[in-house]
Amino acid sequence: MRILITNDDGINAPGLAVLEQIAKDLAGAEGEVWCVAPAFEQSGVGHCISYTHPTMIAKMGERRFAAEGSPADCVLAGVHDVMKEARPDLILSGVNRGNNSAENALYSGTLGAAIEGALQGIPSFALSQFLGPQNYTADNPFEAAAEHGAEVLRKILATDVPNDAAYGLFYNINFPPVLAADVKGTRVTSQGLRQDTCFSVEPHTSPSGRRFLWAKGGDQQRKTAEGTDAAANLEGYISVTPMRADLTAHDALAALKGIE
Repeated sequence: MRILITNDDGINAPGLAVLEQIAKDLAGAEGEVWCVAPAFEQSGVGHCISYTHPTMIAKMGERRFAAEGSPADCVLAGVHDVMKEARPDLILSGVNRGNNSAENALYSGTLGAAIEGALQGIPSFALSQFLGPQNYTADNPFEAAAEHGAEVLRKILATDVPNDAAYGLFYNINFPPVLAADVKGTRVTSQGLRQDTCFSVEPHTSPSGRRFLWAKGGDQQRKTAEGTDAAANLEGYISVTPMRADLTAHDALAALKGIE
């Protein structure tokens, strides 16, 4: 198996090192793991691509490249340049430092890479490590992902999931904010929503008198509805959420027919 890995925390992020070990476990002795990751942190960029300016790419080591672009740019670079002679069989993105459950998925560069992988027709997975009081200050906050990541991916890959829709599947996997031994299992979930927990801005004034705004997130420990991702995570379960890039509100189509 040939696996392409990337992330949005940057090529030197500890979560990427965890993902590399997961990928090597999956690829096996005869497989290959290729890394194309952002040269600098790209958190919160979603599925953006740098089509108004070129992306500089540099070789950092054997099968390891840094690109001055977004995670989606890194997937494009990996598929169409770095690995153009033989496309990857699998794309893995992460392991993100912090959860991409619920509404966070809409902003996530980690998911942006998985979306681009799915649009390229390649099985793609976004992996994120939820942080909380039980693991935030641990020696290895990524322990749950490191211990359980390869097993979860194997189970999904071994499942015959229908994938014949126009937009291909990608998977959003979030590991709970606990240590590996305390993970209770895996739950297949839908995407949740933390009610009244959205991004805002916090103004600050610099010493020179200029006004700046910092984006500010909401309470990440707030549960979502039963059966959704963040609820499962906060109960100690790994969440697996199958997704597509189709943004159509299918439930609204019939009601709008009257305007035709």
